[in-house]
Amino acid sequence: MANTEFGRMVRHRRDRVSPEAAGLPTGGHRRAAGLRREELALLAGISVDYVTRLEQGRATNPSDQVVEALARALRLSRAERERFFHAAGLVPPGRGTVPAHITPSVHRMLDRLSGTPVAVFDASWTLLLANPLHTALLGERRGRARNGVWRAFAGAPDDRVRHTSQSRLALETAVVSDLRDAARRYPADRRVRELVAELRAASARFAELWDAGAVGHHEASRKVIDHPVVGPVTLDCDVLNVAGSDLRIMVYTAEPGTRDAERLELLAVVGTQTLVE
Repeated sequence: MANTEFGRMVRHRRDRVSPEAAGLPTGGHRRAAGLRREELALLAGISVDYVTRLEQGRATNPSDQVVEALARALRLSRAERERFFHAAGLVPPGRGTVPAHITPSVHRMLDRLSGTPVAVFDASWTLLLANPLHTALLGERRGRARNGVWRAFAGAPDDRVRHTSQSRLALETAVVSDLRDAARRYPADRRVRELVAELRAASARFAELWDAGAVGHHEASRKVIDHPVVGPVTLDCDVLNVAGSDLRIMVYTAEPGTRDAERLELLAVVGTQTLVE
């Protein structure tokens, strides 16, 4: 069965990816050099139980979103990614869909920024990959909550970022403008069409901005994140575009020598301890 083959591929590739290569902290006793199931689940944004059932062939018909997330977490090449989709019984995304492949150079960049909260998004603002410090700072995001446009309009009760009315308006217009551009550039992407339809049904505010053709853009900003353990942290937030791939990299940095920098350093310790046995 395709799902059994897919499960074997997940297990085989999990065994060959080291925590260091995946940008995860190391430490404690490890029985194998590869990723633990909980580490792969964290990187892919799915549950440990689902990873287990996939590997054992007990989960059938994984979605293309799950397969894509696992392919990124396992750092598959383009050719391996195609085989991965075929093993799951799916057709690999074509040229008319939003690119979700993260290049090795972007992976290496994230690895070298382990002390900085960094996340990679696609053109529709779906979270593709976040390093452990970003997850510790802003929390783990799954399902629709991995999409920034959805979080901006359909409610995010666990959102730790403070917003003023002005910053909220700037965010809303910018992400609506970006999503409209993505829908125009990738007309064959079913997931983008579904996202737009669901947002229109869930948020009158989104529908209003979408129909009005809202135009906005992202600027460097300072954000206050209310963290439940280390307290409020004020950070600079920059959005970088990756040439030729349509990826967006969001980077949070603290001014050196400040209390915010100290709290970020503390979070780098307390926020990742659960990954080390």
